[in-house]
Amino acid sequence: MRVKTSGSAAWSGGIKDGQGTISTKSGALTNYPYGLSSRYEGKPGSNPEELLGAAHAACFTMNLSRLLTEAGFKAERMDTSADVTLEIAGDSFTITSVHLTFKGAIPGIDQATFDGLIARAKSGCPVSKLFNCTITLDASLVS
Repeated sequence: MRVKTSGSAAWSGGIKDGQGTISTKSGALTNYPYGLSSRYEGKPGSNPEELLGAAHAACFTMNLSRLLTEAGFKAERMDTSADVTLEIAGDSFTITSVHLTFKGAIPGIDQATFDGLIARAKSGCPVSKLFNCTITLDASLVS
């Protein structure tokens, strides 16, 4: 199986006064604003790290769902967040870490099985494989 999709970005102006937009093939984002102020100053708009975090959380959760299904479990609910850290390393910015936080309600699963599937979901997630940084994970079952 091969899946191909796309996203795009447009930019006008310099780095400090410029503005950009991000779009996705699906239309989930269409000309959504991003810029220096949304990336580094917490102003409205998006940024690449936020999008990578959302993609990583979604990919991990889908991968875990697949593994749970294969093991005979079905989650009532799974919530994953991904905190992406961007820092200056040398003379440029680098993503230095991603921290995943998972909480899920999975009827009938025991802790050992859960722990094993969580580890496999993290290591087998295609987005996890893209990052050249530390990826940590906190996972808990909730009722």
